[in-house]
Amino acid sequence: MPKAQPRPEPFVQQTDPAALEDLRTRLRATRWPDAPEDAGWSLGTDLAYLRELVAYWAEDFDWPAQEAALAALPRFRVPLGGLGIHFVHARAAASAGPSLPLVLSHGWPDSFWRYSKVIPLLTDPGSHGADPADAFDVVVPDIPGFGYSDRPVGPPLDSIAVAGLWAELMTVLGYERFGAAGGDLGSHVSRFLGLDHPDRVVAVHRTDGGLPRFTGDPADLSPEERAWIESATAWGGTEGAYAAIHRTKPQTAAFGLHDSPAGLAAWILEKLRGWSDCDGDVERSFTKDEILTNITLYWLTGTIGSSMRVYHANAAVPPAQYERRVEVPSGFSIFSGDVVRPPRAWLERTTNMVRMTEPPRGGHFAPFEEPEIYAEELRAFFRPYRTAARG
Repeated sequence: MPKAQPRPEPFVQQTDPAALEDLRTRLRATRWPDAPEDAGWSLGTDLAYLRELVAYWAEDFDWPAQEAALAALPRFRVPLGGLGIHFVHARAAASAGPSLPLVLSHGWPDSFWRYSKVIPLLTDPGSHGADPADAFDVVVPDIPGFGYSDRPVGPPLDSIAVAGLWAELMTVLGYERFGAAGGDLGSHVSRFLGLDHPDRVVAVHRTDGGLPRFTGDPADLSPEERAWIESATAWGGTEGAYAAIHRTKPQTAAFGLHDSPAGLAAWILEKLRGWSDCDGDVERSFTKDEILTNITLYWLTGTIGSSMRVYHANAAVPPAQYERRVEVPSGFSIFSGDVVRPPRAWLERTTNMVRMTEPPRGGHFAPFEEPEIYAEELRAFFRPYRTAARG
């Protein structure tokens, strides 16, 4: 007898009030470090701004309201690969024409939260000034160890394994062929979906090319590519301490970040500011409520340690896996405010690149920072592949 498919079950998060009271107690008891006068953000998270944010988190932040807003998304959990996987499954509006299934993969430090603003624009474009024919059925899973998906009790899953889970999830949902898109860690997951499941993935869209991994002869690279690799290496030297810790000793950092909400906020806040298109003012890209919704998701689910361990898993992936060329049609939206922006030559070398754009606004968290621009980028890129998904 064929094995029965797992059945997704509706998921509604309900936070225990005692967990919120414990959070507020910890925030009010924060033991603050000193900082050099006028250090600002030059040494990491700014002490003055973090004190302001923590005070707001303890006294004024309304998590139940944010939780209710997230609960408006159609959310589910399903057992896959021995893990409970949480995901959003938002179907195209009834008024739309035939829809394209699309799986969106998030990165770090976020979760399904990254796409919460853009989902309505993708499922119901006609209500947002766009062509109803560009509608998607949107699937946004939480990577194991992030958000409301289970934390692996054994070794963490690398991006290749996560891509395999997403292919299985799309089968469970009844989608034989689909598009894939993502950024940050989700860029790797989407890439491996195209590499390992080319018979099912009609096209892949990414907002970055990842950090360069090249073991060949540098003489084979264009001057533009060599300059980019040098700049990416320099960026890693000044901005990559977090990733070095995640790759090598994530558990050590997890003790403090899991125990101190202020420490957790400092760890995540620095990246929200440094990687977004905010010109140094994080609240140009995110409100306090938005910042704290993302951080509170990490706190309440206890996933900061498990999320960091994914870097450790990816570091063990053989370099040859990252040098495989993606032959599935690939598109890139390289937002102007993102970090480590790859040149066209590199994208053409590593993928069957059919489209590359450079939106003038938006950073590393483009689906959240600029949801309208991001939605239009996806509509335009996937438009030629809708028929292929139905074929």
